[in-house]
Amino acid sequence: MRGIMQRKRQRAVAPASPWRRLLRWLLRGALAFVLLSLLAILALRFLDPPTSAFMLARGIAAWRAGEAGYALQHRWVPLADISPALPIALVAAEDQKFPHHHGFDLESIGKVLDARAGDAPLRGASTISQQVAKNLFLWSGRSWVRKGLEAWFTVLIELLWPKQRILEVYANLAEFGDGVYGAEAAARHYYGKPAAQIDAREAALLAAVLPNPKRMRVDQPSRYLRSRARRLHRHRATAALVDDDVAHIVAAAHGERFVHHRLERNLLAAAELPVGGDDLGRAGVDDAFLQRLGGKAAEHHRV
Repeated sequence: MRGIMQRKRQRAVAPASPWRRLLRWLLRGALAFVLLSLLAILALRFLDPPTSAFMLARGIAAWRAGEAGYALQHRWVPLADISPALPIALVAAEDQKFPHHHGFDLESIGKVLDARAGDAPLRGASTISQQVAKNLFLWSGRSWVRKGLEAWFTVLIELLWPKQRILEVYANLAEFGDGVYGAEAAARHYYGKPAAQIDAREAALLAAVLPNPKRMRVDQPSRYLRSRARRLHRHRATAALVDDDVAHIVAAAHGERFVHHRLERNLLAAAELPVGGDDLGRAGVDDAFLQRLGGKAAEHHRV
């Protein structure tokens, strides 16, 4: 009897196998990652991030390459201090389904997969929520690891942040030129004024460079860039592609000023302004759309 008890005691205190220890540490690491990422996303719903992974990566690359002339330009401003024309242009240019999806544009993803299976040119399918997750936490590249992490952070962002906060963070972290991050820095760098004062023409140009801000330049717009900016207006980017839900998001930040002081003046006046000597064309903003936006702003203000 005593021998049996001793053998049981020896088996009980026998060290775990290396694989079991590895599995235990992996589980602990995964749990810690989940908890830390949850806490980070929850905190950033209320705290403005001072920088992003992309800003840090670009700064490190400039330092390693000895780029003495590189200077980071970034200044955070609340969405209420950004002209309403810009967030509308960002949604119209980058993610027209932003108010309706839950982080992923499944239809666009399906089209990308079909294009990869065939010979059609590839197009991106990243939503604004995915771009926020990537810019804030991750690195550039096409690896499956990065895509998996991007999907995880996107789900958390959509679960824990309202759409207004997602759009605010995106407008403040997006790269509008080499070293120029966020709407405020871009407005001051390219136009010499705060983001609150940019008009629809200027907002269209800023939004137009987002697919590739290192190749397309706001201060030296190519024919393609001017054409892309015009399409944001001609295709009714502010009237047809953006619906009442976007009006709710923007009106929540700007209140009654949304139409009466800024939007109507900016969008309608900018319809006749040239872009680098090329006529931008009519903005396609009709009175009915402005009335809907004004109604959303007034409704939010009453609440």
